[in-house]
Amino acid sequence: MEALYILIPLSLVLVVVIAAVFWWSASSGQFEDLEREGQRILDDDPEPPARASGRTAPDDTPR
Repeated sequence: MEALYILIPLSLVLVVVIAAVFWWSASSGQFEDLEREGQRILDDDPEPPARASGRTAPDDTPR
């Protein structure tokens, strides 16, 4: 019975913390666009940046 004096307030504090974190994430836009992040991993990677020397990479065409 004495454990309930600790567990009930501790669980109430935990519920308040979880609700505050959820409210913060919802109000800061964390759940605005869920589809884009799922599609982002399927998109091709962009081309690597060009070299700073101005030369292009050698092509792999047969000669």
